[in-house]
Amino acid sequence: MGWENRSDCHVLVIGSGGAGIRAAVEAEKYGTVSIISKTITGKGGCTVMAEGGYNAVLAEEDAVSVHYEDTVKGGAYLNDTELVEALVSDAPSRIRDLFNWGAVFDLTEDNTIAQRPFGGQRFPRTCYAGDHTGHEMVMTLLERLRGSGVEIHDETTVLELLKDGDRVIGAVTADRNGELGVITADAVILATGGAGQLYDVTTNSTAGTGDGYALGFRAGAKLIDMEQVQFHPTGAVYPADSRGRLITEAVRGEGGILKNAAGERFMEKYDPARMELSTRDVVARGIATEILEGRGTPSGGVYLDVTHLPPEQIEKRLPVMLSQFLQFGVDIRTEPMQVAPTAHHFMGGLAITKDAQTTVPHLFAAGEVTGGVHGANRLGGNALADTQVFGRRAGISAGKCGRFAKSADAAVLSAIEDKISRLYEGDTSVSSVRKNLKTLMWNNVGIYRNELDLKVAEREIGKLREKRLKISSPQEIAGAFITENMLCTAGLVVSGALLRRESRGAHTRTDIKQKWTAENSPFGHTWFVGQKAGIDIVETNL
Repeated sequence: MGWENRSDCHVLVIGSGGAGIRAAVEAEKYGTVSIISKTITGKGGCTVMAEGGYNAVLAEEDAVSVHYEDTVKGGAYLNDTELVEALVSDAPSRIRDLFNWGAVFDLTEDNTIAQRPFGGQRFPRTCYAGDHTGHEMVMTLLERLRGSGVEIHDETTVLELLKDGDRVIGAVTADRNGELGVITADAVILATGGAGQLYDVTTNSTAGTGDGYALGFRAGAKLIDMEQVQFHPTGAVYPADSRGRLITEAVRGEGGILKNAAGERFMEKYDPARMELSTRDVVARGIATEILEGRGTPSGGVYLDVTHLPPEQIEKRLPVMLSQFLQFGVDIRTEPMQVAPTAHHFMGGLAITKDAQTTVPHLFAAGEVTGGVHGANRLGGNALADTQVFGRRAGISAGKCGRFAKSADAAVLSAIEDKISRLYEGDTSVSSVRKNLKTLMWNNVGIYRNELDLKVAEREIGKLREKRLKISSPQEIAGAFITENMLCTAGLVVSGALLRRESRGAHTRTDIKQKWTAENSPFGHTWFVGQKAGIDIVETNL
């Protein structure tokens, strides 16, 4: 096969969403930087698709301490407190970076950044650009990137991380044509996003396949809380070809009301104080319960209604939502949307320090691929802030790594060649394995979970991992490796869900009765390192 395609850099960034680009921009201050993107830089991933906003304490009546409290309470007290402190402390400075770099956010009449209310937060602290906030952020970051010397490798997939002893020294890659390559680096940053594509219905782009979790896990990094998968309460269900498409929380932030098929505003049963602006886990369970108990719409959802709002408010504050639904023949100014929960965000991931260091030397991580920031449930608006806060921190930490001599282990490269050769001799299509996995995860590892369903999922994932994947051309190499990453990540989600014998945040076990609340739970993080797995036990007053 040959390994002539080799290069070296000071910092290698894997992933090209908000966290990856921010990390690359920062790391370049310290030396040469390369970005590897399996899509087109800035076009794949979830940041560019994010609609709702970016949480930051900017108003005088708000406080960083309150943002901290809201985040930890919303996260069911499973958050890493040091990471939350970093998030809420740095978020205002990082949004000012974007503003100073030219990002066009909505402004108030006195020309300060406008902020809207989002679920689980005591103050309106979600900054926004209409309902296309992530797109505005990424376009601004791309302009910054274009003015740099960062080398970009688009449509290139990382097959494996390279190590020398304990430390990571680069990655093995395959481009869209199946040409293999090696990029060595003094430091590597994983910014690969989440894994919504493990599920049949998801808001995620096709890039959300969990590669970073699997790559980090195989490199020996510690992962935590992989069972904590957030189902966004409001994904479209009607018309059918819009299924799973994200209906931004901004719709509820602007005053949208949830109703069941009988026209009842049902959230008063689940959170009478916060109603539609409760945390995402509560709203998602509320909607799911209404549907499961027979009060859903004929399309299998509930109604999200903004028809009581002035048309001009919808047109100004929710232009993308209005436009999207008009394309489907639905005018949200005059008729309600139909929505149901959809797989959205992974709160678990690689364990990091506040400086974005993983448990493996010279391997850093930022964004959704990490765990601990959001605990058991993410507040809407905290993810975009996460990308900028920890993207910058990862870039600085990786940039400060010392330089050293490094070369790829010939035995590792040979093993990858052998693996690819076996793929040509396989007997099972990649697409069939993915389809079966997505259906399995949706049916058995969704919002409501129990041991029997989880054990079935565990067994069936094991069977899928034993399949001999088949490819017929070099262009299919990346897809086969990505599918194996999906199976690895799915296995970690199921293992975590079995380990966490409680309901906590986004993880609901219907087969377990518990005496404790989230605040005094006897359990901490679930964790995975190599062949070892467990759940931390914490001291409580029980």
